[in-house]
Amino acid sequence: MTNYSRIGRRVKIAAVIFCLLFVFLGYHLYGVQIQRHEELLTKARVKYTFETQKENVRGEIFDHAGNLLVGNSPIGSVIADPCAFENEDKCREAAAFLAKELQLPVAEVYRKLSTREETVTDKDGNTRIRKKRYVLLKKDIPFDVFEINREHIAGSKFKGISCRISLKRTYPKNAMLANILGITTKDRDKVSARSGLEKYFDAKISSVAGKVKYERSRDGSPLVFGEISRQNGHNGYDLYLTIREPLQSILEEEIDKFMAESKSKHAYMVMADPYTGDILAVAQRPTFNPNDRKGLSQNLMGNPIAETAFEPGSIMKPFAVAGALDLGLVRPDTRIDCENGSWFFAGKKLGDSHKIGVVTVSEVIKESSNIGTAKIALEIGEPRLKNILSSFGFGQRTGAPLRPETVGLFYRNPSKISITRYPIGQGISVTPLQMVRGYCMLANGGYPVKLRFVDRIVHADGTVEKIPVDRGQSVFRRPETSREILSMMKLVTEPGGTASQAAVPGYFVAGKTGTAQKVVNGRYSNRVHTSSFVGIIPADRPRFVLMVTADEPTGKQYGGEVAGPYFRSVAERALKYMRVKPDLDEATYQTYWKAAQKRALEKKLRIWAKEREERERRKAGLSSTGKTAQPVRQNVTAPARSRYQNSRARTPQPTIRRDPRRERAYVAPARRAAM
Repeated sequence: MTNYSRIGRRVKIAAVIFCLLFVFLGYHLYGVQIQRHEELLTKARVKYTFETQKENVRGEIFDHAGNLLVGNSPIGSVIADPCAFENEDKCREAAAFLAKELQLPVAEVYRKLSTREETVTDKDGNTRIRKKRYVLLKKDIPFDVFEINREHIAGSKFKGISCRISLKRTYPKNAMLANILGITTKDRDKVSARSGLEKYFDAKISSVAGKVKYERSRDGSPLVFGEISRQNGHNGYDLYLTIREPLQSILEEEIDKFMAESKSKHAYMVMADPYTGDILAVAQRPTFNPNDRKGLSQNLMGNPIAETAFEPGSIMKPFAVAGALDLGLVRPDTRIDCENGSWFFAGKKLGDSHKIGVVTVSEVIKESSNIGTAKIALEIGEPRLKNILSSFGFGQRTGAPLRPETVGLFYRNPSKISITRYPIGQGISVTPLQMVRGYCMLANGGYPVKLRFVDRIVHADGTVEKIPVDRGQSVFRRPETSREILSMMKLVTEPGGTASQAAVPGYFVAGKTGTAQKVVNGRYSNRVHTSSFVGIIPADRPRFVLMVTADEPTGKQYGGEVAGPYFRSVAERALKYMRVKPDLDEATYQTYWKAAQKRALEKKLRIWAKEREERERRKAGLSSTGKTAQPVRQNVTAPARSRYQNSRARTPQPTIRRDPRRERAYVAPARRAAM
């Protein structure tokens, strides 16, 4: 074999090897450029792309006129990188400097700076040790103090210490409206809404961060034409409430006095516009200061006006009476026998707080007769009574932007006597907001309203989103019903009514008292009450509904005595602020009031005279009809007493009958079984 043939063979072998190499290279390039393109591109972008994020500002909350209730204030925080300190001496020196600068214990700062490793657990549950590059030394530093700290830290020789500026939620009015507004908490840079309007409107109030992704050079500088994408963020939306700060200040001041005098467990005051459902002011006790959260418990953060249901007592009565008026079953002058304060129905006794005889429906409301209201409810009937109470919103949510909100206890497991108990506020529970909404309907002609706390939302671009006023069809068939029930409720605050202490000089007040016994150990207690007064003022041209409630007051118990005076105090101040013209001038009102006092006194004297005559008849051995009375057995055995009670239960109950000749109604007295 010649040398040329050997060279030719080598050339061929080399050509084959090079061809194979080119084939392999082509296959590899195909895999890299085609098959693994997305995978490798993603890895490459991590190296040469960078994303920055710009935090925007959370929305603020204002009252109706634009007074700031919740804002954002700049604060500072100081953080450090423990791995930036090379040795022990450097760490101790930095700890001593920072402790003096930040007013912290040296040992605490040194412990944080000397901890250079931490144990972390991944999503698979595996643990590993990594370097600790972040430690918070102090947060929430007031901005004026933080500026000094930042200047001193920047002038020091230590590396690895950073100063950051952030925003903190602040409440300029401290405890004012704290439960309604709610609070937020912050974990590093993440804001979390905890309660109140902050939580309900969190999606709107929260800001959206702006993001920019761009390509960078090896030294980290952005390339001139390297922007890849941009996502514009925006600040959170601002809330403007229906609350009027001057009215809110009045309620806050008065409820503190109310709590101090009544020594109650809880207290509520709610003021609303009856035509729009706007909550003008609301105060609750106990409360808290959101600027100082030391010892703050979850119980204090709630909203009892929406979360807590209670048996309302007599403030429930106007709804059943209004329903009977609207159905034409009774008129204001219809006379009802209130049985002198004691009546049996379905074998159970129902009593009044004082003896009441035969009175008109108007006087049933004025004197807050349980028996009179129960008899009116019997005329209405069970199905219609349920529909009437339901039409006023009981057993339903009010529409207020507060969560949670209870619907209360409404027609659950009704018994035979429920028809006589529900209308007087027993066996049924409501929230303060439900009761306020019901009285708004009595005041505005029966139109259902949705309670509003927020009037408008202002977007980051200035667009105003108005929260609509939700008002349905009137529940009254007769347009006169609202006027009639309000006229009857005006008697409550006149002399002889149960809430004369709630009267506001110069104005007619339509209202109702409530003194509800609370259940203790399964039975109604005579010592533990919920005392309330709900008023509409001025009665003939309502400007607001105001509810005042004390839960378990100490000392005085009746709603007119406990809540009435504070309704008057709040209403007087509020009417002056709102510049509402009085119904009567001072002289005319005094004349009107003295005449009402005279009528009340004359009625009381007639009652006393009748009672005295009755006592004299009994002493003489005569019945009320003048006949000789049957002797009363002194020692009644237990079985005999049981038969007597059963006989009373079987006695036909009096019904309301009308006299067509006189065009008025009366009630025949019930027959009593002899003992």
